[in-house]
Amino acid sequence: MKPIVRRVCGLFLAALFLAAAQWSAAAAGDYVLGAGDVVRITVFQNPDLATETRVAESGSVSFPLVGSVRIGGLTVPAAEQLIAKRLRDGGFVLHPQVNLLVVQMRGSQVAVLGQVNRPGRFPLETFDLKLTDLLAIAGGITAGGADTVVLTGMREGKPMRREIDLPSLFLDDRIADDLPIAGGDVIYVHRAPVFYIYGEVQRPGAYRVERGMTVMQALALGGGPTIRGTERGLRLHRREAGGKVQTIEPAMSEPVRGDDVLYIKESLF
Repeated sequence: MKPIVRRVCGLFLAALFLAAAQWSAAAAGDYVLGAGDVVRITVFQNPDLATETRVAESGSVSFPLVGSVRIGGLTVPAAEQLIAKRLRDGGFVLHPQVNLLVVQMRGSQVAVLGQVNRPGRFPLETFDLKLTDLLAIAGGITAGGADTVVLTGMREGKPMRREIDLPSLFLDDRIADDLPIAGGDVIYVHRAPVFYIYGEVQRPGAYRVERGMTVMQALALGGGPTIRGTERGLRLHRREAGGKVQTIEPAMSEPVRGDDVLYIKESLF
């Protein structure tokens, strides 16, 4: 009887382990794998293929027989299907049943860099965080930060890069551009573009280029011309795409660009 009891107990424990593995896989079904994650991969009835490994910075893991497999940016079910396909296509296992378990979710972090109040790496505690959620966690964008945010990461095993105009999410009802965040993503906020004004102006210096700003508004931001200055002596120095600096006499309605230099000359009369 003892061997039979031992066998029944073994089958019961195996069933419990399989149920737990299936529950874990379901719970992590929406989790996107990333660099630094530690995963345990098993193939049913193929114990020699059992592997525990860390996802490399490239998003790849090394698996027996099939070699390097890029699973970074994939969900757990998608990674299981990819490994199973490699085993089946290579003729190594006829009907592979692959189970992938995330042992350590070190890839479930997002880096927020640049012009934010608290730059750093932040854990993804839930799977439904959006871009604006992470910016809020990082303390928001500083006064010197740009309106456009760059999001990079991996999606479906391929590099992804998007530029998102934050004000348009709310002002132009483009909330669909508030993209969901995945482990390993990097959010970067560059400094806001600035223009420079000097010469016979009340408050010379560098100022942020606001959305839709004109030369007249830029001049007003600098306090306007001094008693010795004149708007007729206004010149705009602008660097073109090829690097050449062009000097123009702008209209007051001319839009201001980043790195523009406004110069107010002294009046001769």
